[in-house]
Amino acid sequence: MSQKKIFLILVAVSTVSLLLHRGGHLSWTMEVFRLTCPAVNAPQTGKHTNIVFLKTHKTASTTVQNIFFRFAERNNLTVALPVTPCDHQFCYPRMFSSHFVHPNTMPPNIVTSHLRFSHSELRRIMPNNTIYITILREPGAMFESLFSYYNQYCDSFKRVPNGSLQTFLDKPWSYYRPGEKDSMYARNTLTFDLGGDKDRPSADVMKYAKRFAAEVERVFSLVMIAEYFDESLILLRHLLSWDLEDVLYFKQNMRMPSSRSNLSEAQLHKIREWNAIDAVLYDHFNTSLWRQLNELGLACVAREVKLLRRAQEQMVRGCYGGRLPPLRSGAEITNKNLRPWQPSSKVAIVGYDLPVNASKESGMSQDKCLKMIIPEVQYTKQLLHLQMLHYRNKYFLNTMKNNMKTPTRQQNQPSGSILGHPATLGKIPRASARFFH
Repeated sequence: MSQKKIFLILVAVSTVSLLLHRGGHLSWTMEVFRLTCPAVNAPQTGKHTNIVFLKTHKTASTTVQNIFFRFAERNNLTVALPVTPCDHQFCYPRMFSSHFVHPNTMPPNIVTSHLRFSHSELRRIMPNNTIYITILREPGAMFESLFSYYNQYCDSFKRVPNGSLQTFLDKPWSYYRPGEKDSMYARNTLTFDLGGDKDRPSADVMKYAKRFAAEVERVFSLVMIAEYFDESLILLRHLLSWDLEDVLYFKQNMRMPSSRSNLSEAQLHKIREWNAIDAVLYDHFNTSLWRQLNELGLACVAREVKLLRRAQEQMVRGCYGGRLPPLRSGAEITNKNLRPWQPSSKVAIVGYDLPVNASKESGMSQDKCLKMIIPEVQYTKQLLHLQMLHYRNKYFLNTMKNNMKTPTRQQNQPSGSILGHPATLGKIPRASARFFH
């Protein structure tokens, strides 16, 4: 390595260190990281903003969703959000349809709420240069989480005596019904979320799984792996030409340690057998992830992960004065906007309370710290409210411009009924009016 390159690297490292120790405003630049990990592909101009993130279940996907929500807000992007009857998901578990998207959030730049994947339907609403991303988790840990989380919702789990995971795994067909409500949580959930057949006949299951994995790989540019979350974020950052600040996060939607069960090797084996298609998908894309990491350079990735974690520590100092506040159950959180949804009394989903004395020296705003920890349901509602206001303002401006172009029609209107009068200003097309409530 030439002395010039060594000098440039030392300058970059020194600059990063100075920012971290002096409490800078996280004004990280792409140039610093190009010195760390040169891009594998030709660099694009600017950050990529047209993205579909398939939010899978119990895979750390809520943490990723929060990253995309915050990025969209900072960059004035439109996030596709569900119509009111769908709640905060796109009418899951039905196959995604463009009709599930709230009209005030069209056309979108980003899709990141739960849905059952349909590439053809997503292509109807997304630009041609859209990048598709998702995340998978090791089948054993994921299934244990699903069993705990949906124990009071999924009939296949509710039938099990004493809510025992071991009892279910011993004879899953005694409790599982393929076509009933919420059965997608009880078998091959990743496959189902990706639009596949969770109940493929056993004679064909391995061939189907490999074929399905190949289909997913053709559509998705990146499949993140929950067990290697930070490394996956480095790949995400490079794929989208984002800055380090864009992928900072605090963990979301976690269970209390007391709600978790340690699995034996025998249980892990049974879970993989029962979720055979998910197991093939996970193994395939775990290998794919490490192939991409190797292409980027493992030493470079390790350095970026270290920088990411240091930046996380700085964010914690700025928002909480040194360390994250203790995790609390929903009932213990004083701010109702920060209380995570609780699936049942048998499992505790924890969250954070935001201290009122967040450090001002770091330049962190209270709103910025709040958005890092706000739960999915509340954030979705806030975004929908903001985007509805934006849509309404845009509609009124366009209507006023059109009326200004047709003065003769306005002159014929009775006094007091011209556009802009309080009696008529709020009128909007019938198709959209029902959503303003």
